[in-house]
Amino acid sequence: MKDTEKIRKRYDRISKIYDALEQPMELMALKQWRREMTEALKGKVLEIGVGTGKNIPYYPESADITAIDFSEKMLAKARAKAKKHQKNVELLHMDAQNMSFEDDTFDVVFTTCVFCSVPDPIKGLKEIKRVCKPEGKIIMLEHVRSEKKIIGPLMDLFNPLTVNLYGANINRRTVENIQKAGFHNVEVKNLAGDIVKKILIRNEK
Repeated sequence: MKDTEKIRKRYDRISKIYDALEQPMELMALKQWRREMTEALKGKVLEIGVGTGKNIPYYPESADITAIDFSEKMLAKARAKAKKHQKNVELLHMDAQNMSFEDDTFDVVFTTCVFCSVPDPIKGLKEIKRVCKPEGKIIMLEHVRSEKKIIGPLMDLFNPLTVNLYGANINRRTVENIQKAGFHNVEVKNLAGDIVKKILIRNEK
């Protein structure tokens, strides 16, 4: 809980400039990846870590979407985007590690660059497994630690700096964490080297 509160405060602090910080990545590829990912959203959908709402413009009208974040100030930005783009989404202040939803609630759960900042990623992933319906789909767009000989150790070296600046770990082994959380039907596609990955999971229970 202590780590969660520290990270939440960091995201509250940088909420005003967060979109500007990520703009270079958005221009390179992230915007297109968001569009492609949200095309697959159907039925009752949960977005974990909505942040400032960068995915909101691409939400399909046919989906029933709920989105959560543990930073109230980030959520305020997301609410403004939802209003601007006239998207009907339920935005809730909630911790991914302790969600208040019933078991087997959602057809699809998705994340975009979120599990770098969840303090206990395995706990958060187990919560996703719980709230996603049996045979439901989990779609994740995440950056992870490179396994290349030079890049990986460099990411380890700089990780304390990124954590202290805004709470994001750049050396998480998210695919391993997914397996530790009990998921087995996992497909992984590299989008940018071995650092940015699209991960598709079928929720077998």
